[in-house]
Amino acid sequence: MRAERLGKLSDNTFILTETRLDEIFTQIENVEPGLVVVDSIQTIASDEIESAPGSVSQVRECAASLLRYAKENNVPVILVGHINKDGAIAGPKVLEHIVDTVLQFEGDRQYLYRILRAVKNRFGSTNEIGIYEMVERGLREVKNPSEMLLSDNREEEMSGIAIGVTVEGVRPFLVEVQALVSSAAYGTPQRAVTGFDQRRLNMLLAVLEKRARFKLGQKDVFLNIAGGLKVADPAIDLAVVAAVMSSNFDLTIPRRTAFAGEVGLSGEIRTVTRMDQRVAEAEKLGFETIFIPVGNLKGTKSNFKIRIVEVAKVTDMFRHLFEK
Repeated sequence: MRAERLGKLSDNTFILTETRLDEIFTQIENVEPGLVVVDSIQTIASDEIESAPGSVSQVRECAASLLRYAKENNVPVILVGHINKDGAIAGPKVLEHIVDTVLQFEGDRQYLYRILRAVKNRFGSTNEIGIYEMVERGLREVKNPSEMLLSDNREEEMSGIAIGVTVEGVRPFLVEVQALVSSAAYGTPQRAVTGFDQRRLNMLLAVLEKRARFKLGQKDVFLNIAGGLKVADPAIDLAVVAAVMSSNFDLTIPRRTAFAGEVGLSGEIRTVTRMDQRVAEAEKLGFETIFIPVGNLKGTKSNFKIRIVEVAKVTDMFRHLFEK
């Protein structure tokens, strides 16, 4: 039924509903497939072991047998496995050591987008990612994630919104950072974060308080990365502080402005990697201005048409943005 809904039925696709490993190998010998997919490895059991399916010994033995088959017959085998609440592979750690590659889908169930990330790759790079959208007929590749993550359909400009340029693996794209700063109504200020490290936000707020003299200690701060993505790239720091101060002053940031840079504890803006790719991505999407750290493009030969504003400290950025 699922195959019919996805529209992927074909004459050379075979489905076997079986959990006994010996019976699976019997059918494999009869069919001689070019690819084997086992869903899921925790439900497969070998008759040679008395323990229940999903136990450490069963998972280890079944995975090792399938690995041996794959190596001896030169047939790729994909094992689908459960993950625990922390996002790690459920079951024995030996399962991760046995296989050559570990691919993991990341994303929130409330959003349609998924990131396919190589957690381990014995024969290649782990810096490649794929972004997909869950639609009715299955997963659809998102070829331009920047356009997906930017809500460009706003009729009026609003404060508290900044566009950051991040890099996932080797792929640069733009994300929308949303911030809301308001007076604490219930005494203790709240800090709520979605898609960003909360401890990192607390550090950035402390930098603004100490180095830039902005009083945020008695204000609620809410931060959200639009699109349901989780961003760990330090280069998003500049967009975060820009969005926070935009909301605090209730002043809008020009719509076609992007940010890329790491904020240090002394308020300085530190250089980040792949800056030429970040600037090129912003220019490709029609952005007119990008704020970057001083000297971050030194040594590159690219001639960009986008206006590049180099800033050394967060106070320099605020001066360019909000002092007219």
